[in-house]
Amino acid sequence: MNWREGQMAFDDPKTLVSTKWLAAHLSDPDLRVLDASWYLPDMNRDPRVEYEKEHIPGARFFDIDEVCDKTSDLPHMVPPVEKFISRMRAMGVGAGHQIVTYDGAGLFSAARVWWLFKLMGQNDIAVLDGGFPKWKAEGYPIEDTVPTLRDRHMVVRRQNHMIKDVTQVSLASKLGDYEIIDARSSARFRGEAPEPRPGLRSGHIPGSKNLFFNSLLNEDGTMKDVAAIKVAFENAGVNLDKPVITTCGSGITAAVLSLGLSLIGKTDHALYDGSWSEWGQFSTLPISIGDM
Repeated sequence: MNWREGQMAFDDPKTLVSTKWLAAHLSDPDLRVLDASWYLPDMNRDPRVEYEKEHIPGARFFDIDEVCDKTSDLPHMVPPVEKFISRMRAMGVGAGHQIVTYDGAGLFSAARVWWLFKLMGQNDIAVLDGGFPKWKAEGYPIEDTVPTLRDRHMVVRRQNHMIKDVTQVSLASKLGDYEIIDARSSARFRGEAPEPRPGLRSGHIPGSKNLFFNSLLNEDGTMKDVAAIKVAFENAGVNLDKPVITTCGSGITAAVLSLGLSLIGKTDHALYDGSWSEWGQFSTLPISIGDM
């Protein structure tokens, strides 16, 4: 594992790998690359259309809005174990594979899929640092053909400590025994900007801290180095001695914070899957406005 100093690459196949690392391993028979692009409605981008137009050679498209719990009214909630296994088997992703996930924004939604695989007990998965924009900018190959898919068996051991529901987060908010960190923009956190999803109140979970996920990224969409990531959490007022719950609008960018925590060696963190899409819609749940 070689954490970069300045712009030197960090290559850890369990967390984050560079474009150079992926290019060197692209022909490995047990490598599986997943295009995990997903965008908010106001971004006006269609991830599947973009994937069909161009993607990293051999990449499969991971549809975050389909590989989810369709029985829930909340967006892209964690799928049942059986559905996850079924979808991954159909995609030819399973036992013995090293997985690399990326997205078309740089580093936005890929971390969600990284976290989901970790939740399902799959450790050999990493996020591509800088994503597809960096891959293209550096002149690495792209293609528009869909790979041949062959079934692959997968064993799932769900890591329940990695996920929190609304009841658990509500208790943590009252007791203050967890640091709850919100990855949304400061304006949304303070309740000064409307939520992109209609019908949601503005504000944040009482007692939570705000660390916009972009604060962990460099201008080229790569993750900052370990020291800078740790400083970002500390500057947000986070006590890293406490266990952490990450949250955001719908459980996507919260995973960027989860990735950052893993990179600095913190293991006692979980993600609030419902996030503000759930908390913000129920009038019985308290909200705070402003910085606190």
